[in-house]
Amino acid sequence: MKGMILAGGQGTRLHPTTQLISKQLLPVYDKPMIYYPLTTLMLAGLRDILVITTPRDQSLFYQLLGDGSKWGISLHYAVQLEPRGIAQAFLVGEKFIGNSSICLILGDNVLYGEGLGTRLSQAAELNKGATLFAYYVQDPENYGVIQFDTKMQPIDILEKPKAAPPSHYAVIGLYFYNHDVVELARHLKPSLRGELEITDINRLYLQKDNLIVHPLGRGIAWLDTGTPDSLLDAAHFFQVLERRQSRKVGCPEEVAWRMGYINDDQLFRLIEPIRNTAYGHYLMTVLTDSIANLVESPFGNVAVK
Repeated sequence: MKGMILAGGQGTRLHPTTQLISKQLLPVYDKPMIYYPLTTLMLAGLRDILVITTPRDQSLFYQLLGDGSKWGISLHYAVQLEPRGIAQAFLVGEKFIGNSSICLILGDNVLYGEGLGTRLSQAAELNKGATLFAYYVQDPENYGVIQFDTKMQPIDILEKPKAAPPSHYAVIGLYFYNHDVVELARHLKPSLRGELEITDINRLYLQKDNLIVHPLGRGIAWLDTGTPDSLLDAAHFFQVLERRQSRKVGCPEEVAWRMGYINDDQLFRLIEPIRNTAYGHYLMTVLTDSIANLVESPFGNVAVK
C-alpha cells in the first residue's frame, strides 16, 4: 500500500494567515502541521508517499521534507492546480497509485492515541475494499456522517447533513482504499458545489458491501486543525501532553527510528546539526535512553524501543 497526503487547498478558514503560505506548513505547537499526517502514514507502515500541494507551495514542502530518504521513506510530489474536492486527489495521483492500494490522509488532520499504529497497520494490510474511521463529534452537521444499524454496521453516509444528522459519528480525514478507487473517482460527477466528493466514493464502496468502518473510542484523539480555534486547541493539546509525558508526538526522525526505517547511526547523524535545539535535544535523549536501556534477550542485546 502507498500513501498520499492532500496538502493543497486555499485554507480559506484560516484566512488571512494562509494568504501567503499553506496551512499545512503552519506550526501545531512545536512542529509543522504536515509532520503529524506524515508520521501517521509512517506508523501505518507506509514508506512510499505522495504529497499533493498547490503550485505556489510545492517548493516550500520540498525544502522542509526533501525526498524522505533521511527518514528511510520515499516522498514524491504532485500539484493540485485548483481544489475540486478530496476525491480529486486520486486523479492527481493516478500514476503514483498505479495498481497499488492507497491510503489518503488530509494534511490538516491530526491523530493521537494508544495503539493507533496497530489499528492503522491492520487497515493497511487488509488491502481490499475501503476502510474508514469514525469519530464521535458534537457538531456532525460539519462533517460526512455515518449512519449505523443496530449492530453498528454502516448503512449510509451523508455529507454535512443540516437536519437531524443520523448519528454523531463523523468520517475522519483518513481513508484506505484498494486500487479501484481511481476508476471510481474518474467516473464521479461533481456535486452541486462543483467538487468530487469523497462521500460519493465511500457510498459506492458501501453499495457494493465493500466498506468497513471502525469507530474510534475515547483513547484516540482526532483533531481537525483547519480553523483558528481548532489550530489553537491542537497546539494546547500537544503542549500539555508533551510537557506531562516528556515525549513528543509527530517527529519523523523518531518514528522512522522506532519503525526500523533508520538505525541508531542514521538517527545520530540527523541529530548532529540540530543537537543544540530543543528538538534535537529531545531526539538525543530518545537515542541515549535507548542505548542505556539495552537488555538481555534470547536474541542477544536489543534496545528497548
